[in-house]
Amino acid sequence: MFSHVMLGSNNIERAKLFYDALLGILGAGEGYLNVAPTGHKRLFYRHDGNSFGITEPINGEAATYANGGTLGFKCHSAEQVQQFHDVAIAHGGTSCEDPPGLREGSMGAMHLAYVRDPDGNKLCAVYRVK
Repeated sequence: MFSHVMLGSNNIERAKLFYDALLGILGAGEGYLNVAPTGHKRLFYRHDGNSFGITEPINGEAATYANGGTLGFKCHSAEQVQQFHDVAIAHGGTSCEDPPGLREGSMGAMHLAYVRDPDGNKLCAVYRVK
């Protein structure tokens, strides 16, 4: 359904440190730094057929997070969900919502962790219990 997901950042170097560490635990390699023809910097991560980007806004305005928006990352175990959370916090992220752990609901049992990246973008680590 998606070709890629892109989030904005006001500090690409800080974002690279954060996302290299965070996405590294999911198996993605180091982000590729690209300078667009407009001069703004972008980072790209490719893993398992998916693309994720971080960009300085093209219009020169400050990057802002989407109120109500969340980007979810698929994890392979409950332990990886916890590691996602811990690595995010260790690299400048902040925990949000409930502590990482098991949630049961209408969509089944899932281990979840919610964090905000250094620019305020809300991220979720998800492991669906089989």
